[in-house]
Amino acid sequence: MKYILRSLLFVPGNKEDLMLKAAKTNADAIIFDLEDSVLDTAKQKARHVIKNILETDLFDKFHIFIRLNDIGSGYLEEDVSQLICNKITGFIFPKAYTRDDVLHFEKILKRAEQKAGIQNNKIKILPLIETASAVLHAEDICRCSERIIAIVFGSEDFCTDIKGIHDKTHDALFVPRALIALAARAAGIIPIDTLNVNLNDMEDLERNLKLGRKLGFEGKLLLHPKEIELTHQYFTPSENEYEKALKIIKLAQEAAKQNLRVAIIDDTFIGPPMVRQAENTISRFKQIKKWEEFRRK
Repeated sequence: MKYILRSLLFVPGNKEDLMLKAAKTNADAIIFDLEDSVLDTAKQKARHVIKNILETDLFDKFHIFIRLNDIGSGYLEEDVSQLICNKITGFIFPKAYTRDDVLHFEKILKRAEQKAGIQNNKIKILPLIETASAVLHAEDICRCSERIIAIVFGSEDFCTDIKGIHDKTHDALFVPRALIALAARAAGIIPIDTLNVNLNDMEDLERNLKLGRKLGFEGKLLLHPKEIELTHQYFTPSENEYEKALKIIKLAQEAAKQNLRVAIIDDTFIGPPMVRQAENTISRFKQIKKWEEFRRK
């Protein structure tokens, strides 16, 4: 089954009560955080809490990722060695400046897999792009390892790095978002959009979801369960979109029987690119339906 990553919900790694609440949501993925939301003095406790929760079956039908501490923190290798297991989908690797950073982390991960008796390359990597250097090296990062299934934009650290201003217009984020989405699509992996820090501004969330989908993003980081429903709405083809896609395919097939490569639907010219887009819509619609059926069982 293709990875469905519309919603990736952050949960602090040391907050078992929030983990239990997250287990009752329909987020596609849960991110247990060991980095920003956990104080240095609480890192070991957080590892212990995450390890214990993974021994239950609460998250067996979620994609599970752990956001590690960055490679310069001194905590990363301990994070990996204590928490690597078959229950997790992968690790979110922060502060990935260049492909060399990811490749260095991959060596750490490979050793940990071997030591834990886990199948080679089972544990996936989601590089977190949150600096100017990382944005400019995004395509190289996306292509550097077969473990990478998605790339994630971290806007707050990015704005700090470029000494920019992140206000409600989100103007400072347009270019990096576009570049990250392009890099991911060129490499054939999933682009994941940055989170919204204004938890009570659902209109702002919707504006960002609209823009994110237009730019080619396929999912979004979330801080609160109340964001999930709207996020799924924007990253799931609607029934109308699905029906229109089926109609486009049917018209294209009828045109092909007449040795034509184009057709017209609702006064709109339909050529090969539109047909491919319709095929993508149908495929994603079916993949999500299959994923949601699996989650309900």
